[in-house]
Amino acid sequence: MSEYGGRRDQARRDAITVEIGYALLSAAFAAAVVFGAVAGPALLFELPDSVETLVLRTGLVLAPVLFVARAVSVLIRFRSAPQPSQPGRTNPDS
Repeated sequence: MSEYGGRRDQARRDAITVEIGYALLSAAFAAAVVFGAVAGPALLFELPDSVETLVLRTGLVLAPVLFVARAVSVLIRFRSAPQPSQPGRTNPDS
């Protein structure tokens, strides 16, 4: 009986590890896309100094904010998602 509980605990730890990796990678991708969309024109085109500074700073502020928001939202959603009573099986009430 304890062996089954041990495997279940390991499976839960593995699921948490995968979810953390997904949260970090998807957050990094979203932050990079937003930074590129906001600050990209300043890096590609010659803009007035004040506009270029404003656009770059806006990108530098939005990217980390989006990174944190995305990572936290993925991890909270994972924590609150119902888990099946037995690994690999759906809930019998469904």
